[in-house]
Amino acid sequence: MAKPQFFLFLLLFLFLTHQSLQQQQQQISAADLAALHDIRNSLRDLPHSDFFSTWDFAAPNPCSTFTGLLCSPDPSATATPLLRVTSLTLGTGLAGSPGLVGSLTPALSNLTALTQIVLYSGFVSGSIPPQLGTLKNLRVISLTNNRLSGPIPCSLSTLPNLHTLDLSGNQLGGPVPASLTRLPSLKVLILASNHLSGELPNVTTQLLHLDLKNNRFSGLLPSMPLSLRYLSLCKNEMWGPLNVLVRLSELVYLDLSMNSFSGSIPESLFRPTLSSLLLQRNNLSGGVPRTLADDATLYGEGSIVDLSHNILSGELSPVLAGVEILFLNSNRLIGIVPDEYVRSVSVGSMKTLYLQHNYLSGFPLEPGSPPLPDSASLCLSYNCMVPPIGTMTCPANAGGLFSRPAYQCQAIHRGNAD
Repeated sequence: MAKPQFFLFLLLFLFLTHQSLQQQQQQISAADLAALHDIRNSLRDLPHSDFFSTWDFAAPNPCSTFTGLLCSPDPSATATPLLRVTSLTLGTGLAGSPGLVGSLTPALSNLTALTQIVLYSGFVSGSIPPQLGTLKNLRVISLTNNRLSGPIPCSLSTLPNLHTLDLSGNQLGGPVPASLTRLPSLKVLILASNHLSGELPNVTTQLLHLDLKNNRFSGLLPSMPLSLRYLSLCKNEMWGPLNVLVRLSELVYLDLSMNSFSGSIPESLFRPTLSSLLLQRNNLSGGVPRTLADDATLYGEGSIVDLSHNILSGELSPVLAGVEILFLNSNRLIGIVPDEYVRSVSVGSMKTLYLQHNYLSGFPLEPGSPPLPDSASLCLSYNCMVPPIGTMTCPANAGGLFSRPAYQCQAIHRGNAD
């Protein structure tokens, strides 16, 4: 006796086969077919890339044969059923594939049912067609790691359904259109690794992910939405205080490294949910808070805090002892390293602790203590102490001097006492 699962599988197979035959019998819209011709004429495969090998316009239905196309029935068609292109992916995205070369044609805007356009890594150059702003159904625009240049078209700010805009890894210049950060549906905005400049506009849409790293932005931090969970502005030319971040309680990833931010680090940034806090190479001053208001246990597995290469001062607070990877090197910290750090390194919960190039006066590792775990990376060089012998794993740029000259240590302690 046949099993019920067999009949279910047979019914599903017949349904999918019928659906596939129906789609093959339908014709693609003439306007979409013409747009695909223009796209094919404006782009070509680089050697060892074969994305367009399936784009045979002699085929009866591109929707079922062209790589990178997804189609859906046109609900407005009343006579002959028509198919419209709803998703267009250009390039294979496979590792080792050189991608496509050419330019993006304005004819893309003739695919009026399009909800998603993706361009994988390659050498496509020229500007982003402003005509994309007429595609009111677009939810995703991803044109990454090519050689697109010129400004970000202001017309993209008219797309009411746009959820994700990723233009990273190109050569785009100029400012971010202020209206872009007010799009009602936008949740993901990635403009990293371009040549964008100017001051950032206030962000009023409920963004979740904002990545603007490796550009030329300047000025103060703009107003940010409370919904933000990921924020990266590293490798820009921004400055000023971090006060605007105080209310961003949903952040789990923050990278403002390699700018010129100054002032103290808001205490609210030291919390368990913000597991990646990267503020290195700025001009931040003050210290790390001694305790937290909610007395929470900070961080844990996978957490990283990098406050190196600033001008933080005072004694080292124990609140960061739960961090897995911690960089506090190249500051002005003084005093004895708290026992909590020594225990974390000894039991292996803290994998990396870099404290070199400070003014610390002791690391209380008891004589005869068991050796540190092989996974531990500890660096204490160039402080106001002689580091415990055989415990350090320092990077090459830490220098060869184990201790600071005595006059430097005396000067920093006199300055602290004053």
